[in-house]
Amino acid sequence: MVLPTGSTLLGCYKKLIEGTQQVEHSARTFNMDKYVGLPWDYPESYHSFMWNKFFKHIDIHPENTHILDGNAVDLQAEDQGYRQEIKAAGRIELFVGGIGPDGHIGFNEPGSSLVSRTHVKTLAMDTILANARFFDGDLAKMPTMALTVGVGTVMHAREVMILITGAHNTFAEPYVDHVCLPQHPCTVFICDEDATLEVKVKTAKYFKGLILFITNYRPMVPGSRLVPEPQSADKPIKLR
Repeated sequence: MVLPTGSTLLGCYKKLIEGTQQVEHSARTFNMDKYVGLPWDYPESYHSFMWNKFFKHIDIHPENTHILDGNAVDLQAEDQGYRQEIKAAGRIELFVGGIGPDGHIGFNEPGSSLVSRTHVKTLAMDTILANARFFDGDLAKMPTMALTVGVGTVMHAREVMILITGAHNTFAEPYVDHVCLPQHPCTVFICDEDATLEVKVKTAKYFKGLILFITNYRPMVPGSRLVPEPQSADKPIKLR
């Protein structure tokens, strides 16, 4: 799996921690990105985030967790080594990501190459301003460069799941929806109501209709018509 950091993912990691049987100790993870220049034990470093918010709470071998080294002497060599580690692990089964206000995935700002792999990226001012809150609002403390997996890494994953929350991410939809992920054969977006405020009304209604359809109907046999799933007050509706 490729995993991200950020406040959007806290709920996701909490659920996984509550049901740790869902994360096998043999699972292998690769973090999406890492600031350049922050010490590993700095409170806002992504290494600290992952260990404090997720890894130390689940049964996973530390050697199976991979995080970019933003303090490497040779950042280009670090990029290349990370690419090789991902390649050696085999195809990424699940890429989990959030998005920035301008639609970037990882630190791949809008307009990044669709075939890029792990690389060094200079952060856009919008990204610096958005993330400065994690550094006491002090732009002088905020890193201006990062290491990140590329859009090509996202596109090569078997499945992609993007989590989007909050009204501040409403303008991310045009970049994500029209440029990048529609080209991936297996992508799912999970978002809250606020994140859809700038989505066209017709589009929002279409997807809400799909949710109602999927949660209330099921195919009895392959190729047959869909019929209502029997519902019970003491158990949730599910799709079979």
